[in-house]
Amino acid sequence: MFAAERHEEIARTVVRERRVSGAELARRLEVTMETVRRDLAVLESEGRLRRVHGGAVSVDQSTSGEQGMDSRQRLAAVEKRSIARRALELLEQAGAGAVVLDAGTTVEALAELLLSRDNHLAGGQEQLIITHALHIAAKLSEAEGVGLELVGGRIRKLTSAATGSRAVQHYDQLRPDLAFVGCNGAHAQFGLSTPDPIEAVVKAAIVRAARRVVVLCDASKQDQETLTRFCSLEEIDTFITGRAPVGDLARALEDADVEVVLA
Repeated sequence: MFAAERHEEIARTVVRERRVSGAELARRLEVTMETVRRDLAVLESEGRLRRVHGGAVSVDQSTSGEQGMDSRQRLAAVEKRSIARRALELLEQAGAGAVVLDAGTTVEALAELLLSRDNHLAGGQEQLIITHALHIAAKLSEAEGVGLELVGGRIRKLTSAATGSRAVQHYDQLRPDLAFVGCNGAHAQFGLSTPDPIEAVVKAAIVRAARRVVVLCDASKQDQETLTRFCSLEEIDTFITGRAPVGDLARALEDADVEVVLA
């Protein structure tokens, strides 16, 4: 087995089992412990797992832990781009005049696609994009066919997102047609969650404001709970993901009448 194949197998195992021992990995892969240690070091540098004594755990093992933007952009990058493409299709079909883009790497992938699209609203009308994410606003500041509204507040450096009462009050005064929202966990009972409470209140305000709420969620976040819930499944309309939900989450989404779209 080549190194790249081992890395993928280890990453899948950690996502599935959440904690693995180095000795067990060495046995399964039929390699030495030294090889496993090197593989784990590479995967940790890519943000795909966290090394602990004796093995590794998934990056979401702590409900309050959160990675920086650089690490998160590397996680499930191909799946996130696929989710973003399906989100763009939905956006174009909706013909929405005012759209909120939440902070997050999957939503940022959607913003990047907006830069290259060649079809805008009929009659040359701009589509208003509203966001509290500095990195997304910077990408769209000169995009053709886009009017940009930046929501202010105290900037959280880890995510480059505005937070606090000013951001919440801004969203509370709006009624956008559509909102694309990211999450760190999607759970049958707990709903949608994020590790940081001050970002959770902004996400909750977006969900309250929008006429239609679309959640962009890569498969690794399914069946996960992080520290702070910002909405229930009943409060969202569409769930775009890279793998079909199963079990309790699938049933809960169906009971909540949420449209599930596979990327």
